[in-house]
Formats: sequence, structure tokens, C-alpha cells
Amino acid sequence: MSARIYAVITSAVLLLAAQPGHAQPAAYPNKPIRIVVAYTPAGATDILARTVGQKLTETWGQPVIIDNRPGANGNIGSEYAAKATPDGYTLLMVTAGTHGINPSLYRKLGFDAAKDFAAVSLVAMVPNIFVVNNAVPAKDLKEFIAYVKANPGKFNYGSPGNGSTAHLSMELFKSMTGLQMQHIPYKGSAGVLADVIGGQIITTMDNMPPYVPQVKAGKIRALAVSPTRRSPALPEVPTVAEAGVPGYDSGAWFGLVAPANTPKDIVNKLSRETARILKQPDVSARLSDLGAEPVGGTPEQFAAHIKTEIAKWAKVIKEANVELQ
Repeated sequence: MSARIYAVITSAVLLLAAQPGHAQPAAYPNKPIRIVVAYTPAGATDILARTVGQKLTETWGQPVIIDNRPGANGNIGSEYAAKATPDGYTLLMVTAGTHGINPSLYRKLGFDAAKDFAAVSLVAMVPNIFVVNNAVPAKDLKEFIAYVKANPGKFNYGSPGNGSTAHLSMELFKSMTGLQMQHIPYKGSAGVLADVIGGQIITTMDNMPPYVPQVKAGKIRALAVSPTRRSPALPEVPTVAEAGVPGYDSGAWFGLVAPANTPKDIVNKLSRETARILKQPDVSARLSDLGAEPVGGTPEQFAAHIKTEIAKWAKVIKEANVELQ
């Protein structure tokens, strides 16, 4: 090929590539990102989503919008996210409830927790905290157990919803201690927290983050944490096992996913940036102060974690004979 012909062809290719119809896609992200939270504001899921979202905004210069879509124990928001365009601009902060418990708890779901999402990153492991209203006379867990047993059926406990980790954690506690308390389901942790403070319910065993500031402020009292080691956020508070219920173990986890078929390069970019964010000293300190342990990890690791959790909770729910419509 002559130099003249080669130059003509090269010029034509460059001209064609410059045309609007052949423009290269803009680098991700080039518009706002939405993180769906399938629960009400101020709960653990919302706090973690906002923490990560703010850092993504600072790094990429694009607004990250937190879209709270509560209801049906996280199923409404999860189904919405599953059906979103798989372009990396809609993400979902999932939980042990939405992607561990619900697949076995509900007879019909509008999404498949494993197949309809691309795992991005495990974000945090979060203990549960056992708190009581300040009017409760019990000063530790053994005294609380004795107090409730002396008043069977008189007290209520709250959770963010039927089948939530808080609900099943307290039911496990009741079965191991023989307590009788009525479950009051809420639409999120904010309502539970408000009513524990106000005395409408006497206790909850919910995800730790929203409760720690109120414990430190003296508005409620913490009797124990779970799973099996104390939390740096409240090191003086014993575990449930230490406080008198040997063998008790229940906690929660949170992570980011995208709709299935989101481009792999976008998923990997989100995963790497999430891992970097979770290692930042201010983020690590923020989460630790709330009782959450930053994790991170690859999409493959998180996908394997979700499958393991689905299998674990399927066994627990089957043995407990629990099912919701």
C-alpha cells in the first residue's frame, strides 16, 4: 500500500470516529448515581449507604443520591433495583435480610437475590445490640430475663420488620431463654429506636449503628451485643453469651450490588473504589464508632458470601417453620 493511500485511509477512519454517531462512550461515571436503600432513613443500611455515597461523590465529582424505598422487609426497594437499567447508575445497599433471609422467608419474591444482581462489595459486618428503655429496672441481661419471666406476656419488643435480622435474632433469644414477649414490626429502625426511647416498647435487638449514639447519650441502655465478641464502639458492654445466654450468636452484614448484566468493568471499578473508601481513616473511624466493621473485598468474594448466607438462613427458617406471604 502506498504512503498516499495509507494516509487517506487513516484520515477517513479518524474522521468517522469523530462523528457523533460513532463517539466513544463517556467514562463512568458521567452523571448522578443512585443508591437504593430498601429501608427508612436513619437505620444502619441508610447510614452505611450515605457514608459510602458521600465518599463516591468526593472522589468522582458526581452526586450520589440515596433513594429510600422501604416496605415489605426490604423487598420493595430490592425489586425496584433489580429491574433498573444495568448501567452502573443504580445500586442497592443489601443486607443479611434482603439477600440472606428473605429468599427463604417469602413464598414469592419479585426478584432472585443471587441471579438478578451483580455483587459489587461486602461493605460492613454489624453486630446486633440489645437495648432497653431506661425505665426498665433490669441493669444487666440476667436481671432482664428474670424481669420478663416474672411478667409473662406483658411486654413488647420491636424490630424493623417481620423476618428482619432483628426479628429473628430476638426470636432466637426468646427460644433460648423461654421468654414471652410480643413482636411489634416497624417499617425501619428509626421507629423502633424512637419507641424504645419513648417507652412504647421496652426492648429491641437491632443492628448497632443507629443505637450507639443514643446509648452514649444516656437515652437508652445497652445490656449486650452479638455475635461472639465485644464491639470497640461499646467495649464495656458484654456479648449476649457473656451476659448469660451461652452459645447465642447473631449479627448482620451489608453490601453493594448492581442489577445483573451491569458491565463487568463498571462493577470492578465500583468494587475497587468501595474498598479504597472503607480503608480511609475517617470512614473506618466513623463506622467503628457506630459498631460497624468495614470489610470490602472482590465481587466474587461477595457473591460467594451471599450464596452461603442464603443456604444458612434457609436451614434456620425451615427448622423454625417460618414463612411470610
